[in-house]
Amino acid sequence: MDKFFFVSLLSLLLAAHGVAGTMMYDNIAMLQELEGLDLEEENEVELSEIPSWRSERGGKVLVNVDSFGAVGNGESDDTEAFRKAWNVSCSTPKSVFLVPQGRIYLINATKFIGPCASNVIIQIDGKVVAPDEPKNWDPKLPRVWLVFSKLDKAVFQGSGVIDGSGTKWWAASCKKNKSNPCKGAPTALTIDSSSGIKVKGITIQNSQQMHFTISKSNSVRIYGVKVSSPGDSPNTDGIHITESTNVAIQDSKIGTGDDCISIVNASKNIKMKRIFCGPGHGVSIGSLGKNNSTGIVSKVVLDTAVFKDTTNGVRIKTWQGGAGYVRGVRFQNVKVENVSNPIIIDQFYCDSPSSCQNQTSAVEISEIMYQNISGTTKSAKAIKFDCSDTFPCSNLVLSNVNLDKLDGTVETYCHSAQGFGYGVVHPSAECLNSNDQITQDIIYHTEL
Repeated sequence: MDKFFFVSLLSLLLAAHGVAGTMMYDNIAMLQELEGLDLEEENEVELSEIPSWRSERGGKVLVNVDSFGAVGNGESDDTEAFRKAWNVSCSTPKSVFLVPQGRIYLINATKFIGPCASNVIIQIDGKVVAPDEPKNWDPKLPRVWLVFSKLDKAVFQGSGVIDGSGTKWWAASCKKNKSNPCKGAPTALTIDSSSGIKVKGITIQNSQQMHFTISKSNSVRIYGVKVSSPGDSPNTDGIHITESTNVAIQDSKIGTGDDCISIVNASKNIKMKRIFCGPGHGVSIGSLGKNNSTGIVSKVVLDTAVFKDTTNGVRIKTWQGGAGYVRGVRFQNVKVENVSNPIIIDQFYCDSPSSCQNQTSAVEISEIMYQNISGTTKSAKAIKFDCSDTFPCSNLVLSNVNLDKLDGTVETYCHSAQGFGYGVVHPSAECLNSNDQITQDIIYHTEL
């Protein structure tokens, strides 16, 4: 949004509306702050070049998993060789933990724990595969496969593949067959309790459940990652962010059976740029508030994204009965193609085999901006704001939104939602119940 427009608009609001103008000043100032949240450009990223041998000149010590007994035929269990190689790599300054190309390594559920001697590089050029039989999974680690924890300034990179071998796990899901018990499954790759992490170029596919989780971490940069699983694979979120701050994802292609990117409780300063999503359930904040829990997410930016054949585009989803808030979010420069729900807030989310009880408490949603969003929707309700009766969504801002349906008309659905639109907004956002109709008029006239 143009800075001059902000200044002019704020002056008009303050002069015309006093306290009400001051409240709107605070709200728009938050959106102006969001305009300053930018991602690093990839050409600014300095990732280490990895030598293939010990090199005094390069200053790196190569730790090759093959040197510790890994067979790499896709059938022999190479878990112990990986553990031994990791112990050496983690304790050696300037080391490279190498998974060489041209081989397939079968690895059981394993944790690779730091802290390490110095900035370790995890170079994945080969293929790492999980056991494909759920009944043989390690019962001590039922929800994880590869976990990297307590690392500082580590780099994950390479042209290799992490493959969760998830086919049998998906078949055993209650979402595939209601006669199956509903239970969790492993996440393929987890980065936990770490800081200063960079991830570049790797492919994660066919995860048992979630593909890549960032948990309890700070300052994580993800570049050029590919995530892939079938569109009907259950609960296979692409990149899942929880209890983490300062996370950036860019130039990544994600296609899954669930959210391409999901952002949940205690996450702040999340920035996504140049994302391709499809198939999948879009980019989601949430779900939040399940089982009357508190969910807090703030300062999230998605800038430049394409959604193709997804169930959702940009989504915020919360359960009834929760607490906390989502605020300070900007979705901009988004193209949607054949998307069922391009823009959606769902505060009555219920991903449960049985119906969910109505409750009055809710996660509060405010200061959400949708800017430069266009394309085609599969459903007539191209924009849907289904908000809590007790805590209405507030300060929803739409600017230059143009959504059409190939075979019919489109509409905006609002329930307990407040905000305004300016510039072109199609379908119209007139159903937003603004507390200040005059403010809407000023915005429209200023744009003219």
